[in-house]
Amino acid sequence: MSDGPLIVQSDKTLLLEVDHERAQACRAAIAPFAELERAPEHVHTYRLTPLGLWNARAAGHDAEQVVDTLLEFSRYSVPHALLLDVAETMDRYGRLQLAKDEEHGLVLRAFDPPVLEEVLRSKKVAPLLGARLAPDLVQVHPSERGNLKQALLKLGWPAEDLAGYVDGEAHPIELDGDWSLRPYQNDAVEGFWHGGSGVVVLPCGAGKTLVGAGAMARAKATTLILVTNTVSARQWRDELLKRTSLTEDEIGEYSGARKEIRPVTIATYQVVTTKRKGVYPHLELFDARDWGLVVYDEVHLLPAPIFRMTADLQARRRLGLTATLVREDGREGDVFSLIGPKRYDAPWKDIEAQGYIAPADCVEVRVTLPDSERLLYATAEDEDRYRLCATSAEKSRVVERLVAQHAGEPTLVIGQYIDQLDDLAARLDCPVIKGDTTVKERQRLFEAFRQGEITTLVVSKVANFSIDLPEAKVAIQVSGSFGSRQEEAQRLGRVLRPKGDHGSARFYTVVSRDTKDQDFAAHRQRFLAEQGYAYRIVDADDIDGGVPDADGVLPEA
Repeated sequence: MSDGPLIVQSDKTLLLEVDHERAQACRAAIAPFAELERAPEHVHTYRLTPLGLWNARAAGHDAEQVVDTLLEFSRYSVPHALLLDVAETMDRYGRLQLAKDEEHGLVLRAFDPPVLEEVLRSKKVAPLLGARLAPDLVQVHPSERGNLKQALLKLGWPAEDLAGYVDGEAHPIELDGDWSLRPYQNDAVEGFWHGGSGVVVLPCGAGKTLVGAGAMARAKATTLILVTNTVSARQWRDELLKRTSLTEDEIGEYSGARKEIRPVTIATYQVVTTKRKGVYPHLELFDARDWGLVVYDEVHLLPAPIFRMTADLQARRRLGLTATLVREDGREGDVFSLIGPKRYDAPWKDIEAQGYIAPADCVEVRVTLPDSERLLYATAEDEDRYRLCATSAEKSRVVERLVAQHAGEPTLVIGQYIDQLDDLAARLDCPVIKGDTTVKERQRLFEAFRQGEITTLVVSKVANFSIDLPEAKVAIQVSGSFGSRQEEAQRLGRVLRPKGDHGSARFYTVVSRDTKDQDFAAHRQRFLAEQGYAYRIVDADDIDGGVPDADGVLPEA
């Protein structure tokens, strides 16, 4: 037995004692292969999963390194069966290899013939393969490279892809202006570039767009950037004009409003996945240029049709950017096989400790439904209950009090239901941004908020992602997409940009007690708890004098 900070358990969970003097070294050592599950105050929980271990293998770590790390930092003896399972799981990666053959083009090579026989008999794999060239070699049509990787991963035999990339059409791109990448942004770019393709995970507000710009400067090639919406597309364009040598004529927008194809083209997921008469008319965008780099912003939101399109882009370098690889549909494996493994991951609290994102005080404000609403909720159909408790009039009254307490501070009120948001905007006498707000009007209101002309803004889920509002200091969440952890992370991210006064951000969630709303809130908060954010719970009746901060200090009147 040693005095290590880690307890390794036979169920593949790893418990890290946060206050141990070697905790930081241990965290850095296990991060490449262990997935963080929970991060409360004193003990953080990690888990070993096949996908995490294959991620590590794809990033160049072998089983011996993983085993040595567990043995080095473990306080108690490590279960032998677990070490054996780690080695055997990691050994599955690379027994099949995709490679380029001078004579036959793309091939699948097996270093374990029985494995090849097993996958050849799979109904999902067989149609993706061509002629059998040798006992250990099968031809693969280049267009099936991505689909094959997906299918093999689901069979538990992830293929190592060594088929390489085309350079694409060269285009000069340099980082420009009076700025430089932060150390962690530079590490993220280097990790991606040396890996070839993959995902960079950084907190909201930590500058994922700048990582994208850094990757473009490394590639120096035509680039296709896929983003969540038109406002995000224009923010990308503005950042690239400000941060790189690119000019307006070199950057095109491919959205519902415009269809420009230029050396750097920024397209929205929505327009690319638009379907007419059973076909995707905008698929031509992927073949419109000889792209050298494809960037997927908010890769955790990648729509299912994009997975199919991405399967055809395996010869292009691919960079995924996200604050969380959590996908509510469980398709993390598809991100791994089609975009690439995780190449860089920075814990939110580590970036906060470096001063690059603001500290945040997370508060859950619980309201009690009046008897009339409780009875309505109790007798409602199950599918109607969440809407009823999420849109309670009691919540609107609490929001009014919270906004009054933070008068003059840039505040976002965020919700899911349009009638609720319209009511709040009227009560607060402030603008509302929702799905039918034009792109021009959204941009005008966001800019007015940035300039301080508007201090309170009500927004629907259209503002969840890729909206740069560095001035936002307070967020009040009244309703959401049921139990979505990724949405919770993104909404907190709206207030994490560093503040000019170096102050903290406030993130309130108003929750109806003893309802589905409370159950969903607990699930939504899981990801942020994993990142080390603690939610304090206060009663709505106790906030008239102000909500004290984490140290018990009331805000100044």
